[in-house]
Amino acid sequence: MKVRHTILAFAIYLVLIASASAQSPAEGKARHPQATAPSLTPAIADEQISKAYIYLLGRLLVARQEQLDFKSGFRWNELLHRAPGAVDWPNPNLDVAYSEAWIAVDDTHCAVISVPKIEGRYFTVQLLDGWGETLANINERLYPSKSSGEFAFCHVDADVRLPEGVRRIDIPVKQARMLTRVALGTDREGAIALQHRFTLSSTGPVRPPDIPKTLIFDDTTFPGVEAFDSANAALDSEADRNPGFREMQALVRRIASAAQMPEERTRIDRVIRTQAFRELASAGDIIGHGSIRNSWARPSVVGEYSTDYLTRTLVNRGGIWANVKPEVLYYRAAKDANGIELSGENVYTLTFPKAALPSRFATWFWSVIAVDAARYRVLPNDKKKYLLNEAAGLTYGADGSLTLYFAAEKPADAPEGNWLPTPRGTRYRLTFRYYGPIDGVANGTYYPPPLVRVR
Repeated sequence: MKVRHTILAFAIYLVLIASASAQSPAEGKARHPQATAPSLTPAIADEQISKAYIYLLGRLLVARQEQLDFKSGFRWNELLHRAPGAVDWPNPNLDVAYSEAWIAVDDTHCAVISVPKIEGRYFTVQLLDGWGETLANINERLYPSKSSGEFAFCHVDADVRLPEGVRRIDIPVKQARMLTRVALGTDREGAIALQHRFTLSSTGPVRPPDIPKTLIFDDTTFPGVEAFDSANAALDSEADRNPGFREMQALVRRIASAAQMPEERTRIDRVIRTQAFRELASAGDIIGHGSIRNSWARPSVVGEYSTDYLTRTLVNRGGIWANVKPEVLYYRAAKDANGIELSGENVYTLTFPKAALPSRFATWFWSVIAVDAARYRVLPNDKKKYLLNEAAGLTYGADGSLTLYFAAEKPADAPEGNWLPTPRGTRYRLTFRYYGPIDGVANGTYYPPPLVRVR
């Protein structure tokens, strides 16, 4: 009897083994969850997608501009002297004569900029990296003992012998964007003559760097999930030297990989077009982590962003090549005193009391321009008048105050020099610049007065 029970038990065991062997792989996994392979890519949260997109977009905006520049005729280590106002990027400075270049250096060669002697007039040579971060400025404020002559931009590891009298400036990158600015003031021709005396050369032949092949997108819209198709090219071509972004870059690459799967690609695109776009629009009102008063927004950081990638992206979108605060401080207004968007259909005034004229807060000069609300380009007008500043021939009130006017046609009571044309049919923004900001502009306690709609 005992033997029969043993034989029966053994037979049942064989049947169970055979049944388990006959199961499909899917059934086996269902019955033995401990054997399931772990997921290779943990779920990516919507919030992570939004943050990674905003971070990446800041780099894509600069990479896009680099590609557009070289398509338009740029060559490495060649300086292009632009006619005043003849630059094509968001929110240009119209009160300076610009010259532009992309420089390339290596471990044995430097780029050399020759700066003419300039006295009593604002100028600077600005260098930026591929994220829109300012690397250096050359002017008499930073180089009081020698602000003219030859300066060599060299990679920090470069082993190169420079001619006597050439001042070396080490930079952490091997390619960079250069802009020279010379204030036009009341002597426009003098500024242009000085602009053309800046020259750029190299100490020797440098192998041209590869221009990143990233997404080219329209000025009026942000890209969707397709931005992540350029993620690896964007990150590989330019390191972000600011601290704390290693994990963010890893996240960007993870999302780029996930975006190759159809279902995830659809979800990523949806998150970008809803959450990320909404966050950018909301943050745009105060320029990232800035502040707003009298409907004027003031950025908390500009030109050097540290960990504030949100502001960096917004500035690269609305005012690429922005300089650092000691050089210039930017205020932006998109609405009037009642919180209504500025429109070319209306007439606005901006009045500064005698005790707080714009010139009080700028070491060098101030200016205000109007740009469209979509592409941030200067508003065209029949007068070809694009900014107001001290050189515009301003008229002050009997009490010493200054009133500026913004309208499609000059108001009857507006002095010609105080009026900026703002064409009908446009939604626009004003950008107020203070060069060499001081007092309340420098410390953030001052904001321009509100814009008053008079009709």
